[in-house]
Amino acid sequence: MAQGIEAIDWNVPWLQAWRARGQPLAEAIMAGHSCAQALNALANSLPHCPVRFVPQSALPSGQAYESFIFDTQQVPTRNGLHDFFNGLCWLHFPQTKQRLNQLQAAHIAHSGIAPVRGAARDALTVFDENAALLHAPDPLWDALVRKDWQTLFGPLRPLWQESRLQLFGHALLEKLVHPRTAITAHVYRIQTLAGAQSDWDPWLSVHVQADALADKPFAHLPVLGVPGWWAGNAAPDFYDDVSVFRRPRQANG
Repeated sequence: MAQGIEAIDWNVPWLQAWRARGQPLAEAIMAGHSCAQALNALANSLPHCPVRFVPQSALPSGQAYESFIFDTQQVPTRNGLHDFFNGLCWLHFPQTKQRLNQLQAAHIAHSGIAPVRGAARDALTVFDENAALLHAPDPLWDALVRKDWQTLFGPLRPLWQESRLQLFGHALLEKLVHPRTAITAHVYRIQTLAGAQSDWDPWLSVHVQADALADKPFAHLPVLGVPGWWAGNAAPDFYDDVSVFRRPRQANG
């Protein structure tokens, strides 16, 4: 059985968008299926999943992971939380995950595997592993970009009710199985009025571009600061911890 799956609390707010598919998937794994087997059973019931899942041992020695997925439409999958959430993200955001894979594979085909990924590949990896998606009013987004935490979670706190935050990165989801206030997402703004998650995937798959991500269009958000996501943030001094809610860097004079 995949280790750690039993520790997932499907009642936490940040997993509500994932629960309908994720909880039965986790139950199948805890009943004895491998991650790959459980993911394939669910993928077979969905109309648009472009990949199937195989054991990690199917990845040939020396072949790049992203290139293998691109060439075979198969995702090497280990039995653990990281690959569990990666597979779940393929089921939720199939077009976006496929686009990320295409972009990674294209960079590998052009430049090979280097010790340092480069700005574009690094940004693609950050997005894939640690992104959160936010549709929010301008004042809230602007305060987040400025790291103006007291305004963001003080006077602008009611605007969170008009916003929607969706976690995307599978490493981010993995870390939040054991929540800590320092866990921080790279937030990417969704600039569409579409409200359903099923509407976000096509939009996102078109707008995710390697060069644009390399310009670092992310804002940083300690996710347990989101109103309603963590009981402790109802206390006014929750946001005073500068080791978590860091001040913006001062520009050099």
